Amino acid sequence: MLSWLIGHNVVDKTGLIGKYDFTLQWTPDEGDSPMLSNPTGGTPNGQPAPPDPNGPSLATALQEQLGLKLESKKVLVEVIVIDHVEKLSGN
Repeated sequence: MLSWLIGHNVVDKTGLIGKYDFTLQWTPDEGDSPMLSNPTGGTPNGQPAPPDPNGPSLATALQEQLGLKLESKKVLVEVIVIDHVEKLSGN
């Protein structure tokens, strides 16, 4: 999900295993989709509260709230290439 949010591949180098349930609060950059809004609570009508305009960026929130740091590096990643697709036969 983080790759989708920042628009770059993210390789997990934390060494952490398992699943975690956490709430991360940040302010989306201008022009980001409203779907990227962070869960900062809700309004009485059940709509998500608008993000705090003075809140941290996603990278800052990751570091301050979770102790994780995004580092830009070049690494090898696996890529699957589909070079041909055919419709299944009706047999």
